[in-house]
Amino acid sequence: MVKKTLIKQYAWVILFLILSIGSYFAGFKPGLTIYSNFQKSFIEMLVFVPVIFILVGLFDVWVPKETIEKYIGKESGILGIFLVTFLAMLQAGPLYGAFPVAYILYKKGAGVRNIFIYLGAFSSLKIPMLGLELGYLGLKYTLVRSLVSLPLFILVGFLMEKLVGDDFKVKDAN
Repeated sequence: MVKKTLIKQYAWVILFLILSIGSYFAGFKPGLTIYSNFQKSFIEMLVFVPVIFILVGLFDVWVPKETIEKYIGKESGILGIFLVTFLAMLQAGPLYGAFPVAYILYKKGAGVRNIFIYLGAFSSLKIPMLGLELGYLGLKYTLVRSLVSLPLFILVGFLMEKLVGDDFKVKDAN
């Protein structure tokens, strides 16, 4: 019973491993490329995730809930929007690094609107990313894209706040 549940739960992982091994022995180039990309991403994640969790843990311990509620809580207004955008811009790393931070913000009383604005800003307004974009695509493109993206993230934040309201709950993983 338990073995069957585990196999069912990890079917995609098992299938990926079988197909990767089959690609290796068959010399199937797309399969080898997929495995190579997976390997690089997995190693990056093994290096990045522990650092994120340590920083998130420190943030959780050092920053009081009252501070989060006051500055980026439900009633924070324009200051909260500015602060979560600024926080997102200062960070670096892949998008999956933003979710633990967003969870801690939620747990500490941040408003739904500000959590979604944070995730949007993290996805496309990080200073390191803007620097690369500026170098490759130029100032005009970077400014236009940023000035279009930010209002859209703010709009999505307000929309999500309206749609989920006070019923917004995040379930803890077991």
